[in-house]
Amino acid sequence: MAFIEMTGATLDRIISEDELHHDNLEEAGVQDGTIVRVNREGDIEVRRREGWDVVGGLIGEFEDRIKAETGLDWA
Repeated sequence: MAFIEMTGATLDRIISEDELHHDNLEEAGVQDGTIVRVNREGDIEVRRREGWDVVGGLIGEFEDRIKAETGLDWA
């Protein structure tokens, strides 16, 4: 499966009002420097010590927002 990785701070800038909010990220343990990734379906995964944990999802036109903010493509 293809993902785009970023930091928690970048994810916080990408999230729109009808998706997760900053408080939801904090509750999931996502801080500014946390490594996160988003797949093509919009699932948000957080890097934990022992693997990846799904903590939510993006909706709508998230692909354009992710690519514009990160400068990355799916890998």
